[in-house]
Amino acid sequence: MPRSKRLLMKLCQLYWLMRSSRIHNLNTMIPISVIRHPKERRSKCSLTPLEGWADFTFYRARLGWTFDMTGFTVLALGAPEMSEADAGRPLLLLDSTWRLLPQLEACLVGEGVRRTLPAVPTAYPRISKIAEDPMAGLASVEALYLAKLLVGERDDHLLDDYHWKTDFLNTLRKEGYLR
Repeated sequence: MPRSKRLLMKLCQLYWLMRSSRIHNLNTMIPISVIRHPKERRSKCSLTPLEGWADFTFYRARLGWTFDMTGFTVLALGAPEMSEADAGRPLLLLDSTWRLLPQLEACLVGEGVRRTLPAVPTAYPRISKIAEDPMAGLASVEALYLAKLLVGERDDHLLDDYHWKTDFLNTLRKEGYLR
């Protein structure tokens, strides 16, 4: 086999390795833990494409289960706004509908650092027939992207498989978070 063809094959293998394990950003990534409510449907979850990434750990909450959030930055409503001062701490995301979120919060023990995100419109077309979502409610992957952006870790790869990626990035540009 010609040397150029072997080199091309190696480059293709490296590309697919990087794409599948997301090793593109090992030097700056903060660990991210995601706790899913048992009723959350993986098929509708915007974070499902991130399963298997090196810096992510996914948990499924269940009756009697607890998670020690000590040392984590936890996204929550009504907390101080997230900023670059929060960089370096692992991030904890609670993946649930707004209605079921209190059940997930009941699983948390320890002292985490609660932070909120600035009010940014979601690109995700939400329609809830049961409960009203907060005005600043983002899709989980949007919240994750914005949180990492605010601590200085912009990672556009997080949105690679997000259907509304372009709309969300345009919203962030319009709101002044991106150039």
